[in-house]
Amino acid sequence: MRTKKSTAAPVLSKPRVNVVTLGCSKNIHDSEVLMGQLKGNQIEVVHESNNIQSNDIVVINTCGFIDNAKQESIDTILQFSELKDQGKVNKVIVTGCLSERYKPELQSEIPNVDAYFGTNDLPDLLSTIGADYRHELLGERLLTTPSHFSYFKIAEGCNRPCSFCAIPLMRGTHVSKSIDDLVKEAKFLASNGTKELILIAQDLTYYGLDIYGKRNLSDLLRHLSDVDGVEWIRLQYAYPSGFPMDILDVMNERSNICNYLDMPLQHISDNMLKSMRRGTTKQKQVDLVNKIRDKVPDIALRTTLICGYPGETEQDFQEMLDWVEETRFDRLGCFTYSHEEKTHAHSLEDDVPAEVKEARVEAIMEVQQGISYEINQTKVGQQFKVLVDRVDGDYFIGRTEYDSPEVDNEVVLNAKTDYARIGDFVEVKVDRAEDFDLYGSIVK
Repeated sequence: MRTKKSTAAPVLSKPRVNVVTLGCSKNIHDSEVLMGQLKGNQIEVVHESNNIQSNDIVVINTCGFIDNAKQESIDTILQFSELKDQGKVNKVIVTGCLSERYKPELQSEIPNVDAYFGTNDLPDLLSTIGADYRHELLGERLLTTPSHFSYFKIAEGCNRPCSFCAIPLMRGTHVSKSIDDLVKEAKFLASNGTKELILIAQDLTYYGLDIYGKRNLSDLLRHLSDVDGVEWIRLQYAYPSGFPMDILDVMNERSNICNYLDMPLQHISDNMLKSMRRGTTKQKQVDLVNKIRDKVPDIALRTTLICGYPGETEQDFQEMLDWVEETRFDRLGCFTYSHEEKTHAHSLEDDVPAEVKEARVEAIMEVQQGISYEINQTKVGQQFKVLVDRVDGDYFIGRTEYDSPEVDNEVVLNAKTDYARIGDFVEVKVDRAEDFDLYGSIVK
């Protein structure tokens, strides 16, 4: 007896969502929230999986901040669009800052993307994938960082008028999250093993003005400090104008708030600060740094600077270079100016040649390298609490409270002689130091 061949269509596996994240820590946070929502809808989700599947829905969370970041985002969109054309992925969806800022242009230039969404379109994005936005999932995220630390966004958007910055165009005006909601989120993270909260926003120090009528970061810090399981709280992206000094009192009061502050100052020349619309002056910034160090003598100060802003003269740059040498920041990053459409500075002539911008960045970083080396040498023989982040070959790599992941110094431990687990806090004695790394051994 002959058996009939089945004419039923082949059963396709349920679509999987592969999230690709580009840009800053705020985008990392947003991708984690998206992934938490998808999981809550019983949809399989992975982050930047190299195992591309033909039934994948790829969601690209883009960056649109400066030229290099925009180009990386466009290249990534084109890469996955081509895979879609080849039948190697099912759908491509684009979200994030680039999509918020350039949606019409992207739709015209790369039309085979299935959908474009902005930074505040999460419910619509989820609906396109066949998921519902679930309000009860407050704070529930799928971390893409190691579970022991988490980027913790306390506000969205920015009200500052900085001339060079396109963030308000992409993220909107400042909107603070409530203390109650943030405490719930912190408790959820801590219950799942998070030991370090890295507080992020476009401007941490503006926190609370919109919902509490006052700068309320100090009150938030006290509430977060009380959450069981949170051993480190780190502050990133503070703004110098209107800086709330009371947060330093809380830093001194609470042992689990790191003596660390990331405060992008951007420049020191009064001419540049005025044109940048920073709302401050050289003397005010110098005084602020001194006051912060007086209040918290053990603090590690990180800043970022811009070289090559329109009209920056050799004298302006030399003033900044001298100030970096005098101030001796513990951590420092430096970037070339990027001429961004629709910003106030775009009306100015981008008159500093690219090679001059690069040379100025290199000069600043060369000075900072020497400062970092000298500061690190003073730590030899000292003992520090270190959080172990990862294993790299025969070494454990960790950080002190004075270091944020990805951008700051690291502590290197020999895995052949010392044992630790990722996510452990260990006491380390520093044996030697280089420009940006400390080498030590665990104190038994």
